[in-house]
Amino acid sequence: MTATTEVRAAARVVDAVKVYGGGDTAVRALDGVDVTFPAGRFTAIMGPSGSGKSTLMHCAAGLDTLTSGAAYIGDTELGALDDRRLTLLRRDRAGFVFQAFNLVPTLTVAENITLPLDLAGRRADQEWTEALVDIVGLRDRLHHRPSELSGGQQQRVAVARAFAGRPDVVFADEPTGNLDSRSGAEVLGLLARAVRETDRTVVMVTHDPVAAAHADEVLFLADGRLVDRMEAPTADKVLDRMKAFEARS
Repeated sequence: MTATTEVRAAARVVDAVKVYGGGDTAVRALDGVDVTFPAGRFTAIMGPSGSGKSTLMHCAAGLDTLTSGAAYIGDTELGALDDRRLTLLRRDRAGFVFQAFNLVPTLTVAENITLPLDLAGRRADQEWTEALVDIVGLRDRLHHRPSELSGGQQQRVAVARAFAGRPDVVFADEPTGNLDSRSGAEVLGLLARAVRETDRTVVMVTHDPVAAAHADEVLFLADGRLVDRMEAPTADKVLDRMKAFEARS
């Protein structure tokens, strides 16, 4: 990397602290975390249960607020926004994929994909939408409703919907948690392909080493702190790292 090469951050948190409760029962879910999620990359967040990984993602995405520190999407500090502007930022610059598919049962696949744009009063970019439909392999399902799809197909719709508005970053929270291993692998492959082919950014929370292996980099949290990171992960290397953390705790 040359000195002139600068990593552009799709999202980041600076000295992020999140405390739930108060007094003797206070829980420090994040304890001074500094993380940058580079644009055009697929980053996975892992850690033992209670490590703060979901809290980190929710605060980075503006779904929860930090106790102290700062969270940014691009150059916009989320803590400086009122509720309305934060809602607009999440709608226009972030996409979301959750464990529950969150599709609208009365809408077709095509209508579910463009729903965020329709709610925003924005016209869908036909060329972009067509490319997404091909990436997620749903060309022959566009007029079906969610009840006519398998779980894996429903999550593919959710992936396409998350990318439909060309967001700066897509946040995925255990996106394969409700899927069998084959469907899960397909969805993870689609997320990785979408990053490569559309130059978008994905931040994914997962407990699954196989899922994390699809990412470009894995961040490891423990007790609310960033304790390690791994480039070019494999499932075996991630599993070994997780076992080492558990042996220490």
